[in-house]
Amino acid sequence: MQDVQEVYNFVRKCPAYFIATYDKEAQQPRVRPFTTFHIFEGKIYIQTGKKKDVSKQMISNPKIEISALHGRDKWIRIDAVPVEDPRLEAQQSMLDAFPTLADRYAVNDGNMQVFYLKDVTATIYSFSGEPKTYKF
Repeated sequence: MQDVQEVYNFVRKCPAYFIATYDKEAQQPRVRPFTTFHIFEGKIYIQTGKKKDVSKQMISNPKIEISALHGRDKWIRIDAVPVEDPRLEAQQSMLDAFPTLADRYAVNDGNMQVFYLKDVTATIYSFSGEPKTYKF
């Protein structure tokens, strides 16, 4: 759990993080910014809408990479497999953590979607030190 917390703490210090997915139809990688990064039941969760392309891409090719920059000299790269969690409790936990989502999503609205990250390898890099890797 300490590894999960350290990765979470690093990403939450960043103004945004970026998720890379693969668009099979266009045969093109896709990258977009996110801010919803949450711990629920000891796992890191992210959130999107089922109507979005990113959702379809994570379902069709469940390998993602996340990257975030903290300051000018530290960054993180996270390889993971997103696993959809359809439970209402997981959706509510995300809404509680990010109340600004309430103007676009609601629990069990048919669009809100949360994923937890599994098979995580997260590495924090710095220009001034050795990389630190976490696996969970």
